[in-house]
Amino acid sequence: MENMLGLLRLHVIRGVNLAIRDSQSSDPYVIVRMGKQKLRTRVMKKNLNTEWNEDLTLSVTDPTLPVKIMVYDRDRFSRDDKMGDAIFHIDPFLEAIRIQNQLGGLPEGTVIMKIQASRQNCLSEESKIVWHKGKIVQNMFLKLQNVERGEIELQLEWIDVSGALTDDAEDVAF
Repeated sequence: MENMLGLLRLHVIRGVNLAIRDSQSSDPYVIVRMGKQKLRTRVMKKNLNTEWNEDLTLSVTDPTLPVKIMVYDRDRFSRDDKMGDAIFHIDPFLEAIRIQNQLGGLPEGTVIMKIQASRQNCLSEESKIVWHKGKIVQNMFLKLQNVERGEIELQLEWIDVSGALTDDAEDVAF
């Protein structure tokens, strides 16, 4: 794949207090989009507090593209119902990777960066980017938009395949 910077692994952990779209429950699944890429989780039957625990991996070629999360209710005989959406940008995560590469040798549990919940993002609480078990990870709770309620919990992890974010590589504009 041309100009690939690396892989972004999204661990879709769970949905919390998701909206009801069937008579008493929903059959939710998540679609993740970045540019032309589209991935999805499995459908969880009749569950408003869903535990997916699924890994979805995106190829990152343009770090300025947002990651879009869309939650749907699976319907058998009609169009699937929207259950909300959220969006986030990976540039703070990539900046934390650059910081770690410059500093090197961080102790386990070091918080590299904190991102505050604000009107400019879909975070429902502060998100920390942490050095954990030899990797940089970011846990986040995203408040679903365009719906009456619901959150999605994710964990991001970077898989460097090109060396593009190391000190030796040319700077990539963010």
